[in-house]
Amino acid sequence: MPDLLVFFGLIASGKSTLAENFADSENMEYLNTDRVRKELAGIEATQHQSEDPDQGIYSPAFTERTYATMLARAADGLGRGKGVVLDGSYSRRRDRAAVLACGRREKALVRFILCSCSDTEVKRRLAMRARDPQAVSDGRWEIYLRQKESFEPPDELAPDQLLLLNTEAEPDVLLQRIHQWLGT
Repeated sequence: MPDLLVFFGLIASGKSTLAENFADSENMEYLNTDRVRKELAGIEATQHQSEDPDQGIYSPAFTERTYATMLARAADGLGRGKGVVLDGSYSRRRDRAAVLACGRREKALVRFILCSCSDTEVKRRLAMRARDPQAVSDGRWEIYLRQKESFEPPDELAPDQLLLLNTEAEPDVLLQRIHQWLGT
């Protein structure tokens, strides 16, 4: 049975680094909302969009399209017998419910890994990202604060479906913790 893992959380929480490393190590398909969003918009992944939140490619309609595309691609990968890692904020219960429904349809085990870190670490990571020409995310401090306010806690998920992970540890330590939780 292929697995469907969701690495989610706020901007600069470390989810993308961890999700991509995990997907690579397990030969799973990796889908990232920032990359899919920009692909749908017809722009390069590293082209920065400094639009206000809820505008342009970050409008609610474009966000819906992005998440729907992520799920369609996840279902395709699972249908081919491939495990899939989803990487995005998944800050709304309804988006997480859609992932669970996809998993049921595709007979996949769905697990969520909520990545978080301190505000101080978020600021440090955002500053590093701003200097990185290869960075894909358009996240900024003001967007982080807004996202922090609107994030819906994942209290709908059962304890065996959710791992809370502080990402301030070394990636190897975090990957080991994920493997332990998954029993792999």
